[in-house]
Amino acid sequence: MDNDVSAGSVSSTVVGRLALGVTLLAFGLGTTGVIDGVGTSDAVTVAHYVGGVALFLVGLLALRDSTASGAGYVALGALWFTWAVSDPGSANAAGLFLLLFALVALTLTVAGGDTLGQVTHGLLFLAMLVLAVAAFADSSALTKAGGWLAALSGAVAWYAATAALAHWPTALPRRAAGRGVTATG
Repeated sequence: MDNDVSAGSVSSTVVGRLALGVTLLAFGLGTTGVIDGVGTSDAVTVAHYVGGVALFLVGLLALRDSTASGAGYVALGALWFTWAVSDPGSANAAGLFLLLFALVALTLTVAGGDTLGQVTHGLLFLAMLVLAVAAFADSSALTKAGGWLAALSGAVAWYAATAALAHWPTALPRRAAGRGVTATG
């Protein structure tokens, strides 16, 4: 563990990733329609309390330690809460909201952090962008694709949190440049 990282920020990162992962898995799998009788609307309660309230509170705690993840969790928590309690009104309004959600995820992607965090936010960006285009174009095929991207993003977030707790690998081992080359040091 890095000496600059306090125990509070590590635990809030794990809890934040778990909350984001569970929310994205529920939302993504609901959006794909892969489970019979489960739709996007079934993810509203999870998005409201886990993705909205819990993620927002975890973000506030992480901000106490001046971590960048705190700002990200606060923003994502506010967006999930808003999504859960609002009525989009029209497909274009829903598309605009999803596009704004995508822009926040893009900001979190380019802000840096560890690899799994960037992959999670990058996939979230792609998911929300595809879902925004799907809403504008009224495309069920794009909606399913966006749902799968959201579920994949959730799986990465869940893995990142679980890996931190279980001491699983979080990076792929690197090979030397050529055959017979060994690293020194």
